[in-house]
Amino acid sequence: MKLTIPRIPFLGSSNSRTPKAIVLGAPLDVTETFHGGTGRGPERIRAVSDVLETYNPRLNRDLDDLSLTDWGDVDCSDGDVAAALDRIADAIERACAAALPVLVGGEHTATVGAVRGALRRYPDLHVIQLDAHADLRDHYDGQRLSHATVMRRIAEEIGFEHICQCGIRSGTREEFELANRCLVSGPDLRLPTEAADRIGTAPVYLTIDIDVLDPSCAPGTGCPEPGGPTFAELWSFIASLKDVNVVAVDIMEVLPDADVNDITSIAAAKLARDIVLLFASSAFRVPR
Repeated sequence: MKLTIPRIPFLGSSNSRTPKAIVLGAPLDVTETFHGGTGRGPERIRAVSDVLETYNPRLNRDLDDLSLTDWGDVDCSDGDVAAALDRIADAIERACAAALPVLVGGEHTATVGAVRGALRRYPDLHVIQLDAHADLRDHYDGQRLSHATVMRRIAEEIGFEHICQCGIRSGTREEFELANRCLVSGPDLRLPTEAADRIGTAPVYLTIDIDVLDPSCAPGTGCPEPGGPTFAELWSFIASLKDVNVVAVDIMEVLPDADVNDITSIAAAKLARDIVLLFASSAFRVPR
């Protein structure tokens, strides 16, 4: 497994051999169709993370009180999406065995590989998707592995009934019909009680496409979609998942070249910081 050491590690990272959380980058940028450039997302997220404090006053938790390690970027440089997904799967599987992986990217296609890696360790894996788009197409521009087909490929591996889609406000008619097969799918950021009960203590992979946010809060993304939540609303929902057995997380589709004053990159960095503080010390994360 080839990893590139980051020029600037993520905020608060150390070289701990027993970390509570592991940051990885997935600079995949092959199938983007509106605006390209997400391959520069991981580096920029790391660079701007330095503007943040390590302490979150609402959680009363500090990165200085836990060990966070930045493993660097998975090699996605050869343009071979399938091979990159294999490498991402290997990296996430290894990270899951040690701590809470937090993957930053990078086009959303990388999540297919990350889920595969987590699934090797957690066979009963569920996925909570925070996204503006359903991503349930079978093909897009002739490709089965694409940022627009991510959840279709994941559904083929874990089942629609193991997927919760929140924030969804864009897709084809076929995608919305397929979404009815998911445990949850809709525009609201909420996990209904019956869905939470179904998930119980099962392991959960949380995938966040940064375009779930309204473009006024996250302009630096490849396919912005008006009508989304604010950062505060998004974080409120994520915080409501504090008792969910989150075993791995990603934050994808940050596009620095389209950003304004690093608004989107900083939002992604803050999400990564606070997700580590919220979930890294969980008593869960045992194979089921």
